[in-house]
Amino acid sequence: MTSSTVFAVRPAQPSDVAHIHAMIVELAVFEKLEHLVVATEAQLHDGLFGLRPSCEAIVGEENGEVVTFALFFHNFSTFLTRKGLYLEDLYVKQAHRGKGFGRQMLARLAQIAVERDCGRFEWSVLDWNEPAIQFYKGVGADVMPEWRICRVAGDALAQLASGARA
Repeated sequence: MTSSTVFAVRPAQPSDVAHIHAMIVELAVFEKLEHLVVATEAQLHDGLFGLRPSCEAIVGEENGEVVTFALFFHNFSTFLTRKGLYLEDLYVKQAHRGKGFGRQMLARLAQIAVERDCGRFEWSVLDWNEPAIQFYKGVGADVMPEWRICRVAGDALAQLASGARA
């Protein structure tokens, strides 16, 4: 960051939805998962600011321009019997990387977790994304290779919900 650069982290506002949505698409392209993006700005707005919000977001601005976002929600640990903070996605626009913005976003999320008395702060990382893995280790995160994400979606979700066997 140059001395003239001003970076600020703040809670997302409804006027940020288009910026966040655009970065979600950029993130999907980076992860080679753009074919999975079906989210619309309207759906994102509802998830963040609707009658029953299911997630929250913070944004980071460089000189007034939204250049990063983090979307998160609470989960619950049965072992700790405390809520946790789960980071779904953190993204910094390519041209703004290497300036410490990602670290500042994680620090703010950690502050939120502490303020809310969360027992832990967690997220996932793709196993091929070595720069991200090294970055996360650098901020003190334990990358837990023994854990695997299980996911049921689409037709498999409907089949499981109906009680049918695969």
